[in-house]
Amino acid sequence: MYQKYKNAELVKPSGIDLKDRLVGVQRVTKVTKGGRAFGFSAIVVVGDEAGVVGHGLGKSKDVATAIAKAVEDAKKNLVRIPIIKGTLPHEQKGKFGGARVNIIPAAPGTGVIAGGAVRTVLEAVGVHDVLSKSQGSSNPHNVVKATFDALLQLRDANSIAKDRGISLEKVFNG
Repeated sequence: MYQKYKNAELVKPSGIDLKDRLVGVQRVTKVTKGGRAFGFSAIVVVGDEAGVVGHGLGKSKDVATAIAKAVEDAKKNLVRIPIIKGTLPHEQKGKFGGARVNIIPAAPGTGVIAGGAVRTVLEAVGVHDVLSKSQGSSNPHNVVKATFDALLQLRDANSIAKDRGISLEKVFNG
């Protein structure tokens, strides 16, 4: 799922205290010759609030099962996100479908300034100070995936220094 991100570190769910957060539940309708068949789809974000996060989608005839399936799916897609002093290492834009998300690091004490699905993801990651702007589509599925796109492109100074084969000091001072 995350092959296009070279610095995406996949995490095993064992031994991590994960908290699940419900982003949204939709009632979906399938029209058949016998009438309408109702079902539910749930999108969930799980995270340990310390840099590990994943998202999942579950579908079922009842809400509780859909949420349970979504949580199981989310636990299969866990990734580690670099967090520095409760905020992000740098500004980043993410996009998925019609959704565009811009996340910006903020000074300590700012809090999570984000709406809806973006807030849920950032809180699950464990970011305490961040600014964000969601543009385009407000479809929660695409907003969550756009937020993940932005988060997975984040790189901390240590990984940049390692990739370039230079010292950490040289990354900052040229």
